[in-house]
Amino acid sequence: MTAGLEPDCAATIARLRHTFDSGRTLDVDWRRTQLRGLAAMVVDNADAIVDAVSADLRRAPFETWMAEILATANEARHAARNVRRWTRRRFRLLEWTQLPGRAWIQYEPYGTVLVIGPWNVPFQLTLTPVIGAIAAGNTVVIKPSELAPASSRLLAEMVPRYLDPDAVAVVEGDGAITQELIAHGLDRVLFTGGTAVGHKIMAAASGHLTPVTLELGGKSPVIVAEDADVKTAARRIAWIKLMNSGQICVAPDYVLAHATVRDRLIDEFRAAISEFRAGARAGLPIVNGSQFDRLAGALAATRGDIVVGGGVDAQRLEIEPTVVIDPAEDEPLMTEEIFGPVLPVLTVESVQQAVGFVRQRPKPLAVYLFTRSAATRELVVRRVPAGGMVVNQLLMQVATAKMPFGGVGPSGMGAYHGRFGFEEFSHRKSVLTKPTRPDLSSLFYPPYTDKGLRLLRRMT
Repeated sequence: MTAGLEPDCAATIARLRHTFDSGRTLDVDWRRTQLRGLAAMVVDNADAIVDAVSADLRRAPFETWMAEILATANEARHAARNVRRWTRRRFRLLEWTQLPGRAWIQYEPYGTVLVIGPWNVPFQLTLTPVIGAIAAGNTVVIKPSELAPASSRLLAEMVPRYLDPDAVAVVEGDGAITQELIAHGLDRVLFTGGTAVGHKIMAAASGHLTPVTLELGGKSPVIVAEDADVKTAARRIAWIKLMNSGQICVAPDYVLAHATVRDRLIDEFRAAISEFRAGARAGLPIVNGSQFDRLAGALAATRGDIVVGGGVDAQRLEIEPTVVIDPAEDEPLMTEEIFGPVLPVLTVESVQQAVGFVRQRPKPLAVYLFTRSAATRELVVRRVPAGGMVVNQLLMQVATAKMPFGGVGPSGMGAYHGRFGFEEFSHRKSVLTKPTRPDLSSLFYPPYTDKGLRLLRRMT
């Protein structure tokens, strides 16, 4: 968007709707071309993406390559390879009472859809839903987060150079622009962000009965069982908690550690953080003053024991990697999603107690478990509701196109990645065809007879 000018949302949506109505996006070859173009876009502009994310988030280039460039390019290539198979009709065998006849599911694009991206992973979490929307044959409005302005600007520059500008458009702006876009009655909306804004998105979409996919967050727990490989657990938890300064929707929000391994886990956290941060600044960057103040306030208010880190730098908006033992359940560290480099560790006496603790709280986006026991794994899999679960690792559920990624309850609704993204942006239209001869329906035409009733009884 040119500085000082408001985007013409109505004109953009009209242009995209005209393209959709033309039927151009129904062509599978068109979809494959767009998907390959999207993959090329992130690879060709990798250095610019690294620079933009660095300007917005001060994130290390390695993390940007891994989270934004590699993940997005692979997702787009996967969709390009498979979209022709995904779009095929899925035939269904009818019940004998429906014969003769033929039935199938026809995958049909919704139309013109809106993808609202977040600031924390501004390319991958914005473009991966777009991949699903394009694969399904929709035209797409992309609304990047205004809280990552350099990334938003770069998306607005790249997209029309690599994708069909009459089918995929970037509209920059703040929340008011988002509300204006939704007010046009688009055919589907996907939002990635916080729960509070998710409520607003859903409320706005309800005016047009626009279907909504919400990828939110929540307090994703890690359960460390008595039999866990404690050193490996600590290193993997610390790695993901430090990534992007903990500003990831599926980052570990708190740990429920068995009492017999808790102290050893803390020691391993301390060692891992020291190793991973060797030669780096003490503090990790926080995106803006508002988020910094929230996190610093939560640390100041804690009634737990700060055993690692705890330092804050208001001038540089940095917070040290911090571990807090046994904070109170009613304090901000345990009632709000942390979204920063602060990790509470709560002591539990059993896995069953940990399961009960998680079940008493809103359903999280992710649950992580470290254990060597198949019985413990099955207990947690069966008893802890969550958007997804990973055993003996973290975050990897987001890195595969072979499984759906999404939340449940307060952590979101709907899911995407791979075929699941294609299906999320497709209407599954039921098609049933019947021959006109012989006309077996004549057995049931009015006036209704005793003979017809006897036939129905036999069919029941």
